[in-house]
Amino acid sequence: MEPIKDIIVGLDMSEMDKTLIEFSAFIARRGFVQRVQFWHIVRGEKIPADVKLEFPDMSERLVAERTAKIKDKVAKYFRIDREIKFEYNVKEGSVASLLDMAIRGNADLIIIGQKKTMQGTGILAQRLARRASCNLLIIPEGATPSVRKILVPVDFSKYSKLALETVVELSQHRTQPIEVYCQNVYSVPAGYHYTGKTYEEFAEIMRKNAEKDFNKLISKVDMKDVQVTPVYSLDVNEDLSSDIRDLATEIKPDGIVIGAKGRTAAASLFLGSMAERLLNTNLDCPLLIVRPRGKAAGLLETFRDIN
Repeated sequence: MEPIKDIIVGLDMSEMDKTLIEFSAFIARRGFVQRVQFWHIVRGEKIPADVKLEFPDMSERLVAERTAKIKDKVAKYFRIDREIKFEYNVKEGSVASLLDMAIRGNADLIIIGQKKTMQGTGILAQRLARRASCNLLIIPEGATPSVRKILVPVDFSKYSKLALETVVELSQHRTQPIEVYCQNVYSVPAGYHYTGKTYEEFAEIMRKNAEKDFNKLISKVDMKDVQVTPVYSLDVNEDLSSDIRDLATEIKPDGIVIGAKGRTAAASLFLGSMAERLLNTNLDCPLLIVRPRGKAAGLLETFRDIN
């Protein structure tokens, strides 16, 4: 499998940077990472031409100052005992600059933060998730690096299979096993009453159908002796992301892993409804969106042996 070698970390000069740098170090510590690119986008402000003429070095000094601050943060929070190439990129522009760099630089993973209370503009997670052609790890504020319990929401598609395979491989060659919860959110179709069944009776039919689909999914995955706990959740409010969030609140996973619908620039525009909804949910744990084999495969090697 192709290992993760190149990581892009999106920083915004807020307290969130510490968490993102620590997560990137966590990934690199036991993996095959060769380069970590720290990116900070200075949101473009139109400066009048006369002002630029009067203060010609204003932008250059801003870039130099923020680059120095990022280097200080990396020196403080990125702890690793092997040599890794660091790159610091402070540029004026928009989130598109980050996307362009990921594509041109053939990045394997982008790490960004998701805020609830912290100050700072942050990075637009949804836009990156739709357009990035590589794996995307979204870290909420307050998260700590760990890989002991993972939640995998599934709809029994090939993308669910990809997510489950990623987690199963992640479980291998570890001193401690990973707890894996595989959740399917099912619902009762609107026309159930035409069948003569009650809502409860048809809900049971849908659950049994979900159990059959889950068994089919598992039969297509080499589980490698990894035990997966299936969870079936009845959606009663037409919002499956809330059911996933409720289970995450209950079991407190170290992360949620979900498969996206492609790794090319065009295909990545189609995340899938489940991923889209999760992106709009304020989760308390990291969300990893994996792309099909080629980009996603390397992530498995990266996390091996991490306790």
